[in-house]
Amino acid sequence: MYCSGAVLIGIISVIFAHLGDAAADLRYHIVALNAWSMLLIAPLGLVAITWLTRVLFNGAQGSGIPQTIATLHMHNFMLVDRILTLRIALGKILMTCLGLICGASIGREGPSVQIGASIMHAFSRAMGQHNDVTRHGMILAGGAAGMAAAFNTPLAGVVFAIEELAHSFEQKSSGRTLTVIIFSGITAIALLGNYTYFGRTSASIPVGVAWLAVLVCGVSGGLAGGLFARLVIRLSKGLPGSLRPFAARFPLGFAALCGLLLALIGLASDGATYGTGYLQARGIVDGSLHYPASFFLLKYLSMLITFCSGIPGGMFAPSLAIGAGMGGWIEQFLPHTSPGAVVLLGMAAYFCGVAQSPLMATIIVMEVCDNQQVTLALLATAFLAFGVSRTVCPHPLYSALAAGFMEKTERKAGQEKTLSRQETDPS
Repeated sequence: MYCSGAVLIGIISVIFAHLGDAAADLRYHIVALNAWSMLLIAPLGLVAITWLTRVLFNGAQGSGIPQTIATLHMHNFMLVDRILTLRIALGKILMTCLGLICGASIGREGPSVQIGASIMHAFSRAMGQHNDVTRHGMILAGGAAGMAAAFNTPLAGVVFAIEELAHSFEQKSSGRTLTVIIFSGITAIALLGNYTYFGRTSASIPVGVAWLAVLVCGVSGGLAGGLFARLVIRLSKGLPGSLRPFAARFPLGFAALCGLLLALIGLASDGATYGTGYLQARGIVDGSLHYPASFFLLKYLSMLITFCSGIPGGMFAPSLAIGAGMGGWIEQFLPHTSPGAVVLLGMAAYFCGVAQSPLMATIIVMEVCDNQQVTLALLATAFLAFGVSRTVCPHPLYSALAAGFMEKTERKAGQEKTLSRQETDPS
């Protein structure tokens, strides 16, 4: 029966991809007609997303990966049932697409993880499973399959399950995880074709002076990604200064402020910072587009603002765009290395700096560009970025966010339990 869930994950991932592309196309046409209209659309859009999420899809906020990781460590499945619901999964899809229309710097890969986990959790409940290990295994498999189907990277989905979601690979759940990923991947390929996310590149890095790019990209990506992760962890605990009480008292007003800032950054970048950054990253990878350093700096800032807004949306695709922009800028200073190869190293370095998952960063970049010639250089860059990032941010981003989410969820559940007792026993 779980194979049916895997097929459903693949189908929904394809629908999500088409809806996301349609949302991005709509925003592109809006900006082409009148770029200044985003000064109105982005604030009003983020207000609408914030209101809809709070009223109709409460629990859909954020990426989806920390929530999925948290459920893998929960043994109170009444709480898990609240987090991995089909209602929240629907909210993730709709609100992420609306965010893409409004110019938010988000991707659909993180939400796809929670969507996949929710689908497999629903199948687990329908099958009447009660064993904790089995139920957690279904969530793990669903989350990994969602990510794999979103990027069309089955191998990266397996590594994501090991390195990011579970930090281990239990023998009992390994076969199920692989089966679910394969079936969801086959479904996505059958519907979309056997495509690669950023096309194909044949760039290579011969051993020698060209490997200077490994050092430069590894250190730069590790520092930039580690700083981003540290800032996100800090912001997840509360906004600085007077912004915290303002956001708590006027959440819609704060959402409008975030939308306005995103629109201003978008205007400053000629619209390059809006959305996932997919077109920009693909253009940088194939050499058809060239951006100044301001692109990845402004994209970096727009991601932080989007995170602060709390709207649904992931960070994987925008992080790859920032890494591509950074690599595209660095390559001009490294004439002895293939420009395309430096871009790939920049993507792996920054992505690993943020997520601190070197194997996943390597395999994702390798698969999204269908390039195995730079595997060793990608590995070396990712592990260097990992070490540098750890010095800046000692705690892995998604694990830290998951721990914070678990703490808030369990505290809220405890408060509800106490209130329920008081209502039933007034004395």
